[in-house]
Amino acid sequence: MENFSDRLVTILNHGALNLALGIGYSNGIFDTMDEHKRSLTLGELASATGLDARYLEEWLGVMVTGGIVELGENGDGGDSFLLPRSHGDLLCRRAGSNNLGVYTQEIPLLTTCALGAVQQGFKTGNGVPYANYPEFQAFMTQLADAKHEQVLLDEFLPCVDEGRIVDQLGIGIRACDLGCGQGVALNLMAGAFPDSEFTGIDIDAVAIETARACARESGLTNVVYRVQDAATVGDVKDLENRFDYITAFDAIHDQTHPFAALQGVLYMLKPCGAFSMIDIKAASKIGDNKDHPMAPFLYTVSLMHCMPVGLNDNGRGLGMMWGEEQALDLLGEAGFSLASVEEIPNDPFNLHFFCRP
Repeated sequence: MENFSDRLVTILNHGALNLALGIGYSNGIFDTMDEHKRSLTLGELASATGLDARYLEEWLGVMVTGGIVELGENGDGGDSFLLPRSHGDLLCRRAGSNNLGVYTQEIPLLTTCALGAVQQGFKTGNGVPYANYPEFQAFMTQLADAKHEQVLLDEFLPCVDEGRIVDQLGIGIRACDLGCGQGVALNLMAGAFPDSEFTGIDIDAVAIETARACARESGLTNVVYRVQDAATVGDVKDLENRFDYITAFDAIHDQTHPFAALQGVLYMLKPCGAFSMIDIKAASKIGDNKDHPMAPFLYTVSLMHCMPVGLNDNGRGLGMMWGEEQALDLLGEAGFSLASVEEIPNDPFNLHFFCRP
């Protein structure tokens, strides 16, 4: 067994490396190095990125010693720096659904947003207000871009109900996305299926305005957005039995009142409608996640965002790692009949819970 002292040193190094990777990703440094497809001197990299050479030099020190960037020599005996193509396959925006680089920003972002509030929550048991995460919706849009642009239309939707949902969307139905954020998924669907009507629901008014603006810029006339808490839709008569198909992408575990939100989905669904709940692929018991390859990362994201947000308003605080077993129990209690639980092509993080009333 590895000496625990050595393990702690590894943890410290990897934690620091994650921070520097996030800086490199957000500044587009990896993309620039990848596009050049050759070694670059410090001066060439500074010129190509428009970034300060001294900051880049120190950042490259992290990347080289961390095994991310390869160090070489230029013709004048100075240093040159190469991002291997295989590293770019995972770190760059071109990686699409295989993009892991985008996740390197998550822990630093959540630390900036909520570290003090989460530490206070340990003492008080209180949740952390959604207002503490002003940049999180923009980050979630990056994640949605990375996932949905290549997977949603070409791989996920064609698998839903053995392709029948795509057929229905093509003919023309009413669909809703719960927790739509800035509307990445919904705008993609609205553009692909012009004969269907789409509604996006989210409690974040700023995100909804962004979604509306993106829809206008894309010339979409078959999508509307509304600020609405899914847990209180029972008071909204025009949403009763309105939709043929409802989706929730990683949204239910963040709800303060997830049972009420699922009942809200039932309220909005037509009796013959269908619900796709896409949520984290994990077990409900900590011990059953010991072999999960990204469990520490996912539990930390949950600790810093999902769980404390879910504790607001005397909420349940499910957290991201609520797990398949608890998800199935809650769906059943809310009144759903489970049709299937399936893995999603090119999405190692989530499961697709396909349900009917």
